[in-house]
Amino acid sequence: MDYKDTLLLPKTSFPMRGNLPQNEPKRYKKWFSENVYDRMKQNRKGNDRFNLHDGPPYANGHIHIGHALNKILKDIINKYYYFQGFDIRYVPGWDCHGLPIEQQVEKKLGKEKKESLPKTKIRELCREHASKFIEIQKEEFKSLGVIGDWENPYKTMDFEFEADIYKALSEIAKKGLLVERSKPVFWCMHDKTALAEAEVEYENKEDYSIYVAFPLSEDANKKLNINNAKIIIWTTTPWTLPANMGIALNPEEAYVLTSDNYIVAKKRYEALKEEGVIKGDILKEFSAAEFENLKAINPLNNRESLIILGEHVTMDGGSGCVHTAPGHGEEDYRVWLKYGNSEIIQPVDDEGKYSEIIKKENLLPDEFVGEHIFKANEKILELLDNNLVSVSKFTHSYPHCWRCHNPVIFRATKQFFIAMDKEVEGDTLRDRALNEIEKVEFTPESGKNRLKSMVSNRPDWCISRQRDWGVPIAFFRDKTTGELIIDDEIIENIYNIFKKEGADAWYDRSIEELLPESKKHLAKNLEKVEDILDVWFDSGSTWFAVLKSNRYDAGEYPASMYLEGSDQHRGWFQSSLLVSTAIEKKAPYKSILTHGFTVDEKGEKMSKSKGNVVAPSEVAKKFGTEILRLWVATSDYSSDIKLGENILKQVAEQYRKIRNTIRFLLANINDLEEIKLDNPSMIDKWILARSKEVFDEVVYLFGKYDFSKAFQILNNFIVTELSAIYLDVCKDRLYCEELNSTKRRNSQSTMAIILKELLALLAPVLTYTMDEAVENAPRVIKEDKKDIFDFVYTPLMAVENPIDDEVLDIRRRFYEIVDRLKKEKVIKDTLELAIETNYDKLLKDEMAEFFNVSLIGDDIEDKVLDEFHIGENQFVLKIKKSPLHKCPRCWRYLAKEENSLCDRCSKVLNG
Repeated sequence: MDYKDTLLLPKTSFPMRGNLPQNEPKRYKKWFSENVYDRMKQNRKGNDRFNLHDGPPYANGHIHIGHALNKILKDIINKYYYFQGFDIRYVPGWDCHGLPIEQQVEKKLGKEKKESLPKTKIRELCREHASKFIEIQKEEFKSLGVIGDWENPYKTMDFEFEADIYKALSEIAKKGLLVERSKPVFWCMHDKTALAEAEVEYENKEDYSIYVAFPLSEDANKKLNINNAKIIIWTTTPWTLPANMGIALNPEEAYVLTSDNYIVAKKRYEALKEEGVIKGDILKEFSAAEFENLKAINPLNNRESLIILGEHVTMDGGSGCVHTAPGHGEEDYRVWLKYGNSEIIQPVDDEGKYSEIIKKENLLPDEFVGEHIFKANEKILELLDNNLVSVSKFTHSYPHCWRCHNPVIFRATKQFFIAMDKEVEGDTLRDRALNEIEKVEFTPESGKNRLKSMVSNRPDWCISRQRDWGVPIAFFRDKTTGELIIDDEIIENIYNIFKKEGADAWYDRSIEELLPESKKHLAKNLEKVEDILDVWFDSGSTWFAVLKSNRYDAGEYPASMYLEGSDQHRGWFQSSLLVSTAIEKKAPYKSILTHGFTVDEKGEKMSKSKGNVVAPSEVAKKFGTEILRLWVATSDYSSDIKLGENILKQVAEQYRKIRNTIRFLLANINDLEEIKLDNPSMIDKWILARSKEVFDEVVYLFGKYDFSKAFQILNNFIVTELSAIYLDVCKDRLYCEELNSTKRRNSQSTMAIILKELLALLAPVLTYTMDEAVENAPRVIKEDKKDIFDFVYTPLMAVENPIDDEVLDIRRRFYEIVDRLKKEKVIKDTLELAIETNYDKLLKDEMAEFFNVSLIGDDIEDKVLDEFHIGENQFVLKIKKSPLHKCPRCWRYLAKEENSLCDRCSKVLNG
């Protein structure tokens, strides 16, 4: 007789292999075609809310692995809250304005053609470019299994959205925080526009390091009672020397005159002597205050240079005497404001070339007009002649434009700023923002200090740009006074026009057409501001347009969470905080989560030139998006995250183990019709107790967004306890007991209880797989649920654990010996064994099953294969072979005679 036919073997339609690359797209398409997001909202209607406000990716190009990491992490968190029973809201969005899109349009048209086209045509082409990539990226994000309101995403170029951005700006202007002034800002000479601090990256650049002697004026020599002295400055930007207006000294430091007639800081004297910059001995010492308001002479053009005091002057390099060109430096500008009465000199045009001011102010010879500043350095060094005390070159970290990657400069131009330190309604924007940071929860916690430091030290926010594609700073200026017109009625009229026609109306309509009826008479004396807004202002006001406009079902303001890469401390987190605290006096988020950047397996930055870029689409084609999602969940995202072929293979192996466990559970409850525990066995109670412990800890860690630690614990439990022990132990009762035996049904019910919660627990990460599992699950799991999205996680009931850690440790020691016996070919299977022991904890009914041996007793006749002591040697465990015969049906060595059935199997078959 073939006893295999009498066994109750597992059955399931859930396949062992997922064939993810082929099958995922079909299931995702089904989700979106059935509007699963709307059903998710309906399922949780009235429950506690969680809304993650999407930081908008830029609508330019295909998504990269960093995008995938970000969107998957957001999706995991959204779904974690969903499967915990929360009513979630997630509206994806896109940043649509800005220079990169304009550059792409310019590349297609050619620079000359672009300049010949009207601004509105360029804007139309930019809009088309952004629209194209929004649709591309939308499908790429959906292909990652990311669920949200894809039918109604936000786009910063939508007409009503542009109107809201303008409205947010107007609110800030009405509070008096919008100021216009000439001030040095980062300036990209290549793109001919101002940059915000967040738009600057630092790369290595070779520059000159020069020391220049500025002769003191006759009056200064006289007041100091010295003759022909020269003060030495140090600079790495010779091209700024024509714009020198002062020399800054540290007010707390002493300065010395040397025998070769040079003046330097006393603390820098020895270092400068070692470098060969000066050679003389110290003749005289002065306090910095003795130099204040005296004058030196710029050797380039004989203009006077005012000696001033500034705490920014350090003693860790240079001469302790700082060349000050307030038109080309933030600190220079700040210190000059305390002294300067004359207008700031700024002789560089928007292409980085010397302007006509060179001639007008006699800063340099006429031939320098039109010369690019970087090319002028050598000529300036020649002009300095004997006053060039020392010259060398060095490589240092220098600001570059993050878009075109060309070096940028500081250049004073008339720009619009949001004032950080102007007192309005009792406090400043800086103080208000810093106070709000204290109320925000940060993951990781280090993000709080990082954001605080950046807000504490940041300058005023330069929000104006000199480009075409963006929301215009749509204010009028009085031609006579130059003052901005901040008028409620005018603002409201423009806002309503923008809502219907978009911001293009600023360029399409005349001034008169933009004014309300009651103000049209002012048109002749008004002019338009031509600047557009910094794209960071667009994204910084998304909370205003999305969370407060009622046009999107996006949840409350402030949002539960903002989640982006760690670079957004200086970008979106900060711009959103400043716009929100300026208008509403509070942060737009309750919590911030940041992740690191993706790097290759060696920890190196990914780049096309290195050939180490991992594209999300390629991973999906080869492994499936579930593997990408599991990679995100099992990685420590708080720092840079490694990714490559070998890592993906390891993650795929983890996935295989999880999938096989789910499959085993499904297959072995296929005939279970009711979940019912009727005096469950000790082994069932043990796994239920352990499942509760593990699941509770995993849910806690998920709630702390520590997914990698949670998965480490969960994976270990699935592999070592659930699969390797419980499911293995239960095979005998599942396959060999009679169909409706209490023992079998209890174990099946135990599995079903664990499986139901395991599905909901894993669903935030492996949504596809858990949905596939539900589709193939028996009714006892499905009940009346349509798919995984109808599940909600419910904590397991507490069960007293009847098997303690000591028994588990004995089992571990036993299996170490078993492994050796198998290697030595003493046995093939643990069922050949019996355990003789005098330890009462092991002399219980189910312990033979738990150890997967045929017998446990206190007196077994057979020779000892191995043994070990338990506790303090009072108990012993002896490993022997079973004295009985192998049952041909269950393979346990419990048959009294060879080739006969054991008592249990005989009873099952014969009744």
